[in-house]
Amino acid sequence: MSDINPVATDQAPGAIGPYSQAVVVDGWAFCSGQIPIDPATGELVGGDIGTQTDQVLKNLSAVLDAAGGGLDRVVKTTVFLADMGDFAGMNEVYAKHFGEHRPARAAVAVRTLPKNVDVEIEAVAKLS
Repeated sequence: MSDINPVATDQAPGAIGPYSQAVVVDGWAFCSGQIPIDPATGELVGGDIGTQTDQVLKNLSAVLDAAGGGLDRVVKTTVFLADMGDFAGMNEVYAKHFGEHRPARAAVAVRTLPKNVDVEIEAVAKLS
């Protein structure tokens, strides 16, 4: 069995429970869901779904950077939305962050997200 290495960075919000921001095993990064918290202040980023998605993807990018990768190494994301009516706004910002890279993705609506935010995104990335 390979070593499982937790990832932690102060460039993204710290875990708000008993989990790691990500773990790396066998060259793969498994990133926990990120929500729109500004890591500098610890405060939720409000505003529309675009603003929240932008912060979520900045946080996810910071975690991936700390793991030795980046958004360009992501192979799969899962997007959790509090309202599927926000899909188009999330998708517009998501596309800007990923550029031409198109990882596999699932997007689902859920009843409630941590801290009652509108979006959470998790990812799996191949680092090597």
